[in-house]
Amino acid sequence: IRESATLTRDVLEQHFNDLKETLKKLLDERLTSLLHEVDSIEQESIKPLDECQKLIEHGISTADDLLREGESAVHGDVGQHNEKLCSFTKKALHIQLDSLPEVPSLVDVPCLSAQLDDCLLTILKDQIFRHGTVASRPPVQLEEFVEKPGGILVRWCKVDDDFIPQDYRLQYRKSTASHFEDVYVGSETEFIVLHIDPNVDYQFRVCARGDGRQEWSPWSVPQIGHTTLVPHEWTAGLEGYSLSSRRNIALRNDSQSCGVLYSKAPTYSCGQTLTFRQVLPAIETVGQPDRRDSLGVCVEQQNGYDSLQRDKAVCISTNGAVFVNGKEMTNQLPAVTSGSTVTFDMEVVQLGPSGNEGGNFKLRVTISSNNREVVFDWVLDQCCGSLYFGCSFSYPGWKVLVF
Repeated sequence: IRESATLTRDVLEQHFNDLKETLKKLLDERLTSLLHEVDSIEQESIKPLDECQKLIEHGISTADDLLREGESAVHGDVGQHNEKLCSFTKKALHIQLDSLPEVPSLVDVPCLSAQLDDCLLTILKDQIFRHGTVASRPPVQLEEFVEKPGGILVRWCKVDDDFIPQDYRLQYRKSTASHFEDVYVGSETEFIVLHIDPNVDYQFRVCARGDGRQEWSPWSVPQIGHTTLVPHEWTAGLEGYSLSSRRNIALRNDSQSCGVLYSKAPTYSCGQTLTFRQVLPAIETVGQPDRRDSLGVCVEQQNGYDSLQRDKAVCISTNGAVFVNGKEMTNQLPAVTSGSTVTFDMEVVQLGPSGNEGGNFKLRVTISSNNREVVFDWVLDQCCGSLYFGCSFSYPGWKVLVF
């Protein structure tokens, strides 16, 4: 409680300090804009009045000079009297002393003032007093962590009955990192976080956004999750396939070489879910299908085959046919296309009283594809807790992610 309270205080203080700085900056910008508007109106409005004043002052100055010249002509010497009087008369005839520039009426002259409505303070006051909340319990909490090979399935749930979620937001960080990062935003309540290093602690947290709201809820209590399962990897070096840097994505290249690409090790264990996802390729369509194309699991690696449609293997072909030990089943799944996801789930069912000594065993297999599934029993002559997975494609363009 003390740790979360301290963190909440820090968040509140930082947020309101940021608001103060932002509000001050906005108010300063608005003041500068209004002062600039006053300057512009003043300069534009005063210019014709200044010109009018200059014309009037020039006329007065001219009339004053003419008046002095007339007085000099009247009071001058007799010899110069006629000459000065003649010059004065000529100037007086050319100067229009009775003409003045048009002066705008007082009502036409701008008179600047500032209109400042106090309702802004009322609106801000109401908004500020309603801004921010302190929640003692977030509306969503992390519920479960399920280990996956090279990943963690994170599940969360709503704990506030009155809260109606629209979206969830999941974040995580490695125990040695200082910042969380988004890993999922959407309406689902679970997500598989991939690219997780085995035996390393990761911290997770989740929040939600209410229906019709823009802001996110408070974060859930952070929890630690980890996986002890090594990630699934394809075998490197097989001609005909190019692998991603993490070796969890295989791309069928344009090599003429054919064959089955197996996993690096038997990392699939019964009781887990194995997922193949046909990654959207760079081109608009996936590779051309072939009846030998397949995705599946097998007891052991067997070189020399160009498909998983063989003994000691179960698989689904790209046209949706399901094969068990090389024999096609009557049940069929939808065809594998760009963006398709195929999952394998298996559980061990033991037959006979002999235990591990020569008895037959069967695995109950569930293969799902595009919201359809088939369930069958796969009979083996030995107990296999860990299996290899594999794929085979005859033509380039197929790109498969495994997790």
